[in-house]
Amino acid sequence: MAYGLTDHGPLARGRAASHKWKVLGVGFAANASFSAAFSGIPTTAVYLRSAYHLGNDGLGLVLGTLGLGIAVSELPWGLLTDRWGDRRVLLLGLLSTAAALAGLALFASPSGSHVPGVMTLALGLLLVGLLGGSVNGSSGRAVMAWFREGERGLAMSIRQTAVPVGGGLGALLLPALASKFGFVSVYGALALAGAATSAFAWRWLHEPPHLDCRAAHAPHRVAPDATATKRRSPLFEPGIWRVALGAGALCVPQLAVITFGTVFLHDFGRAGVVTISLAMAAVQAGAAVARVWSGRWTDRRGNRRAYMRGCSALSALLFAALAFATGITGTHHAVTAFAAPIFAPMIVLGGVSASAWHGVAFTELATLAGTSRAGTALAIGNTCVFLTLFLTPLAIPLLLSLGSWPMVWAIASLCALIALPIFPRALRNDKAGAALIP
Repeated sequence: MAYGLTDHGPLARGRAASHKWKVLGVGFAANASFSAAFSGIPTTAVYLRSAYHLGNDGLGLVLGTLGLGIAVSELPWGLLTDRWGDRRVLLLGLLSTAAALAGLALFASPSGSHVPGVMTLALGLLLVGLLGGSVNGSSGRAVMAWFREGERGLAMSIRQTAVPVGGGLGALLLPALASKFGFVSVYGALALAGAATSAFAWRWLHEPPHLDCRAAHAPHRVAPDATATKRRSPLFEPGIWRVALGAGALCVPQLAVITFGTVFLHDFGRAGVVTISLAMAAVQAGAAVARVWSGRWTDRRGNRRAYMRGCSALSALLFAALAFATGITGTHHAVTAFAAPIFAPMIVLGGVSASAWHGVAFTELATLAGTSRAGTALAIGNTCVFLTLFLTPLAIPLLLSLGSWPMVWAIASLCALIALPIFPRALRNDKAGAALIP
């Protein structure tokens, strides 16, 4: 059902062309507000350890449950989005996630001598992830519906840019809030952001009228979703699974930086709070710029698959260099004083490289599936991505106990390298894949 703009004339088409940017703004705000939670909370890792009396194992558990909740819920939310529409699902998800964060602020924040148990915190973050998993697929489907091929790479990359932007804001604000006002302010600020975003979604997120416009004025042309409905479900498309699994593997180095980058810089690099916050914010800011550029660049060149494979190779190289440098530093204690200036830029470069491809990959997923089933395809991709967010924080403490930081970054490099053959090879003309959706 279309809301408003029901006529099919030039005025309706002009309004639709203008309104699509509001829809993109809603998708951006929704992803940014949720990213501030799932990317921002890990940047408070040092304060989480002290405030909740956690070891590295406990820290990995509570950070991992947030990713587990998103991974488990992504596919059901995606299927529901294709059935109910993106407006209903996004509103439901934003409001319920804000309520869960408010519950954490009220009932799971350390106060005085009261320190909530690790399972209380883990279950609270699991609930946030379960409810917040609605945001990714529903906002992505809305953007894909309002933008045409040739614009979608840029639009989806802008939407995906919200993830590092939200994470960057979280990296700048949440550690300061945690250190000065405690975690009640951290969860409260995130809840307010989600509630505010839901108001924008209520006002501007509607179904696009341009499909009806094209059908009315060009009856000899097939509406975009008519061909999509004849395809197999994205659940049975090998190409979609290859992109999704490659994305999951390439997320390992990215999420290693996001979840334990602050711990690495603090414990191994001897960096202060200012350096750590600036480095993590730089990772997110750099990723945001790289995603917008890559979306526009691949729209022009039609080389999404080649770009994803290139990011895999570059990330593998950068994290191999980080593993080598970490190993050298660990055996020469005299250079420890210079560790922070060395490792902070390396963390930033590796984190940006391992994050730059997201918008391109999710555009490829939605293009392969078709607009009417984009929610399911995006959910498959996000399931793989956030399953990695669950597993990575659990694996890092184990790797630290076995071989310290050089092993962590070597495994991150290996995972980036594994993604290279998983991603489908570029077609002779990559734009042929784009033609699946008019």
